[in-house]
Amino acid sequence: MAMRASDRRLLGDRQGRRTMVWIMAIMIFLTVLAAAMGLSVAGAGSALDRQLAGRLTVQVVEADAAKRDAAVARLLAGLRKAPMVTQAVEVDRAELAELMRPWLGEAGLNADLPIPAMVDVDLRQSDDTAVAAVTRIAHAATPAARVDWHASWLAPVRGFLRTLGWVAFGLVAVMATATAAVVLLSARAGLDTHRGTIDILHMLGATDVQIARLFQQRIAVDTLTGGLIGTVAGLAVVLVVGLQIGGLESQVLAGLALSTADWLLIVATPIAFMLLAMVAARIAVLRALGQVL
Repeated sequence: MAMRASDRRLLGDRQGRRTMVWIMAIMIFLTVLAAAMGLSVAGAGSALDRQLAGRLTVQVVEADAAKRDAAVARLLAGLRKAPMVTQAVEVDRAELAELMRPWLGEAGLNADLPIPAMVDVDLRQSDDTAVAAVTRIAHAATPAARVDWHASWLAPVRGFLRTLGWVAFGLVAVMATATAAVVLLSARAGLDTHRGTIDILHMLGATDVQIARLFQQRIAVDTLTGGLIGTVAGLAVVLVVGLQIGGLESQVLAGLALSTADWLLIVATPIAFMLLAMVAARIAVLRALGQVL
């Protein structure tokens, strides 16, 4: 990848190369942000699927505490015998009261307040048949049972996350296309600038492939330099945003955290763009030289 001093003098264009470096830095900075958003959203969607898609919540709404407890006991007994249920656990009443504190204040902790009982149910397979079977068991235990399938209200959220992820990855594709276009323009401009030098190289016996390799190396170095600058800046922004999300201690936003594989993909961005730039430069130069000759 390193260019010899003679090669740098041969293709000397300090101002143009400096501009190329900063253009690449800006483009890869934006690409890193878009890639981070797409990967984090994809991770959040997968986390939601794992946590909620196969889970139901059964509410037992009964003002009389004794009847409510008896209904919950029947419900748990029926659910734990069902083959489609992997786990059925009653939610702790103290936790429910604590969740209601922001809306009811200290009144939510009053033992005399008729708080509905809630049972979390995990299914072996999340489908309409399993949900219908759980609903029948719940209604057989008590007519006051209400079944809430998490996937039913999760679907719009999952659809939104999927759309957001496709938009982010679409931006990455757009930036990659724009990078290739910038490289093509830069290679064309370099050919025009060094037309006399190229003619002399041809007379000395240099082939089109050898000349293309000089442009390819120069553009690769410029792209990698700008890519490292843009990647560092982008990772700094992603890290700051990630720390702020972590400080919120939200279970919903926790799924937006990037995994180790996601970080490795983002770090590999400048290398991927360098390879793209090398291919684009080689194609552009060889095609242009072929048309001239």
